[in-house]
Amino acid sequence: MKSRASVLAFVLTLVAALFLITGCAKKPVAAKVAAPPPPQPQPTVTLNVYPQEIKKGESAKLTWEAKDATDVTLESLGSMDLNGSIAVNPAESTTYRIIAKGPGGTSDATARLTVSVPPPPVATAVQPSLRELFERNMKDAFFAYDSYDLDNETSQILGSNANFLQQHPELTFTVVGHCDERGSEEYNLALGASRAEAVKQALVKQGIGGDRVATNSVGKERPFCTDSNEECWHLNRRGHFVLPE
Repeated sequence: MKSRASVLAFVLTLVAALFLITGCAKKPVAAKVAAPPPPQPQPTVTLNVYPQEIKKGESAKLTWEAKDATDVTLESLGSMDLNGSIAVNPAESTTYRIIAKGPGGTSDATARLTVSVPPPPVATAVQPSLRELFERNMKDAFFAYDSYDLDNETSQILGSNANFLQQHPELTFTVVGHCDERGSEEYNLALGASRAEAVKQALVKQGIGGDRVATNSVGKERPFCTDSNEECWHLNRRGHFVLPE
């Protein structure tokens, strides 16, 4: 009995020693895992234009500001500082775009500049001078060969002339009698004077004051046409209207 008790005591003593040794052993330390680096921030950029509307030929100012970026580019204008401004004067409406790049990515912004094109200037009608109106409206009176009689067609022309002269009572003028090349100089001077006087009297009958109408004759000395044919002679037989210089 004593021997068994001794064995039991020895076993208990051994177990206690083993437990003590195990309890005193150092516990293993877990390996530390490195934390991932924080993500790079996304770049931000703003773009503004002032004024937002201009007339063609005027300028506007682009202003921008970028954060967390390493490169800033204005499309069609090139690389820019991270923050800045620039004057622009496009010929037409334009949308500007800015791009900011950095380790965290890319960002962009736009700004619209409206360019108003003024309408083309309205051409101001140039009013004709009184002389131009006179030369445009006063038609010469033509005569038959060796005559100073007014036919129906010529009378109608003079009636139209009289209407114009009544609208411009400030006009005074001269009727110059012309003849073709046939006949003597003296004869044609007299014939030209008769033609000028016939035209004057026809206008007077239409209500034009005689004091507004002077007469003169150049006979055949100042022909309008120099060919020797009936067509040319007809053009030279006339009462011609002239304003004083």
